[in-house]
Amino acid sequence: MADRIPHDHPTVESVRATLDRVGRMDQPKLVLPNDPELFPETIVHFVLDGQQYHARINRKYHDTPEIRSVRDNARLARAGEGEGEDTSVNRLHEWFETNDLEFGRSVHVDVVEPNHLYGVRLPGERAVYTDIPKPNSSLSDIANNLE
Repeated sequence: MADRIPHDHPTVESVRATLDRVGRMDQPKLVLPNDPELFPETIVHFVLDGQQYHARINRKYHDTPEIRSVRDNARLARAGEGEGEDTSVNRLHEWFETNDLEFGRSVHVDVVEPNHLYGVRLPGERAVYTDIPKPNSSLSDIANNLE
């Protein structure tokens, strides 16, 4: 059975992030603290409301890390927002709407394992994460080179 890790475990670092708007359609994005060690530009496992998805951490504007979409799998996260014929659900937008959130609001991002597993929750909420084993580094390198 996989390990379960609560958000307040000593190995989990919780940081504050901001929900901001992007684009003409007012889509949400998650603006992260500018810490390259915690938020490198890569595809990561990302948990919203207890469900595990994938997200791409980008550093596009002013080198500030952000997440613009959360997708059901790594392939969709790798494809990026608005590229090609992506008709998959943006789970970040879904979470934003379901929780009736507003732009400018702060949320907590739990760094369960930097460069691998993250979660987001509203202040005051509790979260428990399931440890996801890291892939073999050589397989991960192959996948990254395919981008």
